[in-house]
Amino acid sequence: MIVAEQKPFKEIVECLRGKYDLLIVPCMSCTAVCFAGGSQQGEELASALRIHCKMHGDGLNCTVRSLNRQCDPEFIEELAEEAAKADSILSLACGVGVQFLAERYPDKAVIPALNTRFAGGKTAPGIWEERCSLCGNCVLHVTGGICPITRCAKGLLNGPCGGSEQGVCEIDPDVPCAWQMIIDRMSTLGRLDELLAIQRPKDWSTGNAGGLRRLVREDLRG
Repeated sequence: MIVAEQKPFKEIVECLRGKYDLLIVPCMSCTAVCFAGGSQQGEELASALRIHCKMHGDGLNCTVRSLNRQCDPEFIEELAEEAAKADSILSLACGVGVQFLAERYPDKAVIPALNTRFAGGKTAPGIWEERCSLCGNCVLHVTGGICPITRCAKGLLNGPCGGSEQGVCEIDPDVPCAWQMIIDRMSTLGRLDELLAIQRPKDWSTGNAGGLRRLVREDLRG
């Protein structure tokens, strides 16, 4: 899932300066799961903005409208009526959702309420960790299901660096060495010898270095 966190309230207020008819759009997918952009967070943000504007003598007409997802055009279309009445839209989605809203409603100021952090998962209540760099060239089958691109501080493909000690990464004593984890996993699987094969330098052309990436369903390809 995509993990995000809400921007500082002061920054959101600055972005909304001069905006009076505001549509707040929570997202009920990824950002709701990490308690950053769901309906509850949208209502809380709306209340905080109303209080702030009242205290400072600013007028604000604020409406909250949740969408199941903001990364699909069919869901965004549901906002048409509310968007027509607003001069700005405050999105509680990831950066993808913000861009889709801006494309669909180009005459509206679309403002991100969140900072999109990473693709990851929950490791404990209230804690999410990055597990995928979205590089487009997965090697998890080679490394026992542990991503060296994301979880190794140096993104190494052929074993640990000289800085790891006793299974801990040199960057932080609380960060386990990804390659020690890989070695332990492959040993458990009885596949340790497979790590002797030298991995070629990573092909970064499948990542985001080349600009916009696009995936087309096979049956739609010409």
